[in-house]
Amino acid sequence: MNQPEVSVLLPYRNADATLGECIESILAQTFEDYELIAIDDDSEDDSTNVLESYRDSRQRIIRNHRPGLVNALNLGLAHCNAPLVARMDADDIMLPQRLEQQWRYMREHYDVAVLATQAEKFPEEQIRQGYREYMRWQNAVVSHDDIAAQIYIESPFAHPSVMFRRDSIIAAGAYRDGPFPEDYELWLRLFHSGHRMEKLPQVLLRWRESETRLSRVSDNYAREAFDRLRAGYLSRDARIRGRDIVYWGAGRITRRRVKHLQDRGYAPAAWIDIDPKKIGNVIDGARVHEPAWLESFDEPDKPFVLNYVTNHGARDIARHYLQRVGYVPGNDFLEVG
Repeated sequence: MNQPEVSVLLPYRNADATLGECIESILAQTFEDYELIAIDDDSEDDSTNVLESYRDSRQRIIRNHRPGLVNALNLGLAHCNAPLVARMDADDIMLPQRLEQQWRYMREHYDVAVLATQAEKFPEEQIRQGYREYMRWQNAVVSHDDIAAQIYIESPFAHPSVMFRRDSIIAAGAYRDGPFPEDYELWLRLFHSGHRMEKLPQVLLRWRESETRLSRVSDNYAREAFDRLRAGYLSRDARIRGRDIVYWGAGRITRRRVKHLQDRGYAPAAWIDIDPKKIGNVIDGARVHEPAWLESFDEPDKPFVLNYVTNHGARDIARHYLQRVGYVPGNDFLEVG
C-alpha cells in the first residue's frame, strides 16, 4: 500500500448521532489520497458500528485503551502514515474541497507548519452572541502576522479545521495533557518555537455547536484555564521583555486576569482606562491614566501596552486608537483575551 498524502485524524466518543454525517463529508472530498485514522475513545454507543458500515479501505479504527482526548490524539498521530494530518471531529462537517485546498497550499508553502481554514458554526438556533463574536474575530485572523499579533486573545483556529505537518507536531512534543485547552496550548507552543501558522480565507468546515461540547463541560476550557495558559506563554514572549508594561483596563475583573502575568514578574508601570472614576487612582503602585497619556512618549521610550479589554467592540476601539497614535501591533502592543 502506497503512503497516502494526508491522514485524517478523527477521535470519537459516543458520537453515533452525528458520525454518519461527518463520514459522508469526508467521503465526499474532491481529494481522495487520504487515510482515515479513527480513534475509538471508549465509546459505549453504536459509533464504531456506524464507521464499520462504510467499509472503506482507507479507514482504520483503533481502540484507545487509555481514554481521554489527548491520549486519543497522540495515539492517532502515532498511527498516521501521511506527512500531513488533517484534524476532524465526529460532529463536524468538511466542505468538499477542504482537503484538496489545504493539501495544495501546504505542498506549495513548505514553511507553513499549521494551516487552518475559516469555519461556520451550526445549527443557527444554538449559537450564542458571544460565540458569534468569537467566530467573527477568528475568521478575520488569517495571515501569519494576524496570528502573531492576536494569538493571546483566544485560540485562533477551529481545531477540526487544521492541517499540520506530522513531523513538526511530534518534534514539538505533540499534544500535552493538563489543566488547559489542549489545542490552544499546542498553537501557543508552536508559535513560541518559531513555527509558521496560517489560515485559508475560505469557510471549509461546518463546526457544530452543542451543549455537550468539551468547551462547555470541561474545566480545561474555563476562563481561568485560558488566563493561566496565556499568562504562562506571554511571560516568555520576547516582545514584552525589557519594556515598561502598561495595562489597558483597570476594572476589578480585568485586574484579576492581569494578576496571572503580574505574578510572573510583570508589574505595571501604569494603567489605562476610559472611566473618569478610575483616572488618577493608584493600583499596585501604578497610576491610572486616560489613553491620551500614551501620546506623550517619543518612539524609543514608548511603553509596551497589553490591552486586556475583552468586550469585542471596546477592544476594537482601543486597537484603532493605539494604531492611530503610532503604536504598532506586536511591536508596541498586544491584545490579551
